[in-house]
Order: sequence, then structure tokens, then C-alpha cells
Amino acid sequence: MKVKKAVILAAGFGTRMLPATKAVPKEMLTVVDRPSIQYIVEELAASGIEDILIVLGRGKSAVLEHFDRAPELEAALVNKSPPLYNELLRTANLANISYVRQQEMRGTGSAVMYAKSFAGDEPIVVIYPDDIMVADSGEPPVTAQICAAYEKHGLGAVAMKSFSDEDIMKYSSLDAKVLEDNLYKITDMIEKPQKHEVFTNYSVLGRCVLPAKIFGILEETKPGLNGEIWLTDAMKTLARAEGMVGVDFKGTRYDTGNKLGFLKAVTEIGLQNEEAGAEFKQYLKELMNT
Repeated sequence: MKVKKAVILAAGFGTRMLPATKAVPKEMLTVVDRPSIQYIVEELAASGIEDILIVLGRGKSAVLEHFDRAPELEAALVNKSPPLYNELLRTANLANISYVRQQEMRGTGSAVMYAKSFAGDEPIVVIYPDDIMVADSGEPPVTAQICAAYEKHGLGAVAMKSFSDEDIMKYSSLDAKVLEDNLYKITDMIEKPQKHEVFTNYSVLGRCVLPAKIFGILEETKPGLNGEIWLTDAMKTLARAEGMVGVDFKGTRYDTGNKLGFLKAVTEIGLQNEEAGAEFKQYLKELMNT
């Protein structure tokens, strides 16, 4: 089945980026010339996703405003700066976007449940907005790579990358065996494993495509730490029951939910910016010499 819907889990507090995120949603922190969440929406649109549900927390109305039309601002720009006017229209028309507020923070699984009626009986992309992913040159967007794996094999699919022995214990570990090329068959997973619990050094990262049955699994998933329901626990059940596909995606991942990852994203994406990239590169070279 063609994947056409996605849910973005954007209700978190953004505590790793405080104090910047006290009053400004972390998803609205600017990476070069647009908020980080716009990179996510653009990736989804470029991957053929038509309908997007964004799960928001309190105090995040700026996300809704960003993707809405702005008639007064558009009127001021239409003759004065047509390129900016066209950019505003493009942003507002990237996809059909709807919103829902997560009334109580009870884990990622609870957040995904808000998309149950939105998804219906269709598969759905689940996105963690902290991860900006830039595909390698000549490759399709990372979400498109994951969707292609789902559509080919008919199994839930996840984006994944390999980590060092030390770092894998900060993420999840996948029981993954080569299926073909950069695709792997996943039959189990564990969140933040102890050293003796590690399956492989592969971990899920920021993107997955899940069949509609995931909602029934989530309803049966027992709360874990702090009474929260975690999507990883439901995916573990799915992987053990029928398997999933892991995609060692062709691209670079930036974790904009922490300060160093955010700085890397600003720097590397900034160097590719058509307007300022060349001068920025020269500036960095001069800075290194001092």
C-alpha cells in the first residue's frame, strides 16, 4: 500500500535546549533560514506524503502559525519582494497539515495514538522532529527510502544507523540481519540496553513507517517507566510477531535536540545555502586561521 500519511511528534518540552525553548517551541528554532520543523515537512512532501498530523503540546501555537497563510504579510511582499512572497505561499502549501494537542505527556506511544483516526486503516510515517535528515546527493529523501522499503516488503520499516559500542547504549539496539543491500530484517529490539543486552550496533533513528495494526498493539502495551507508553515497546512486539525492515539510510542525520547537534546542522546546512554558503565557508576558513 502506498504511504501517504505522516504524524510528527512535536509535543515535547525541548529541555535539552533550555533556556531557548522556555517560550519558543524547539521545533521553531531556526536552522539557517527556516525553523527545524520545516525541514521535516519539506522532506515529507518531497517523499510523496500528502497529509500530515502534527501532535503539539501547550504553548506551541507558533508551529501552526508558521504553516498558515499570512494575508497582511503577503500583501506587503507581493510587489515589494516577489521571491519572499512566493516562498511564503510555498511554505503554506507544502502539504495538508492538521494539528492535535497532546493533553498529557505520557510517552511517545501515547502521542502516536492521537493519530489513530487520522491514519484509519492506512500505514503511517512517524517522525521525531529532533532529527533533520539530509539525503546523500542523488538519493531520494530519507522518508522516501523508508517508504520504499515498506511498500516493497509489506512490513513496518525504520531508519537506522550504526553507533559505537559506547554510544549504542544511549539509543536502541536492533536484532538485525542483512536482507538485501542496505536493508535488514529486524526481529527484536531493546531501548537503551546494558552492554550485555546489545543485539547489534544498529539503532532506530527518527523515522519509521508503521502499519495500521500498530494502534491495536499500542492499546495493549503496558505503561513503562513513569507510567508512560513507549512506541519502541509496541515496535518490539511488531518485530517479534512478523518482523520489520531496517533501512541503513543513505544520508546524514543531525540531532537538533541537543546543542552540539544543532550547531552541526546550522554549520553544514549553512555551507550548502545558495545565498550565504560561499561567504560562510570563507568566513570559517578565516576563523580557523585565528
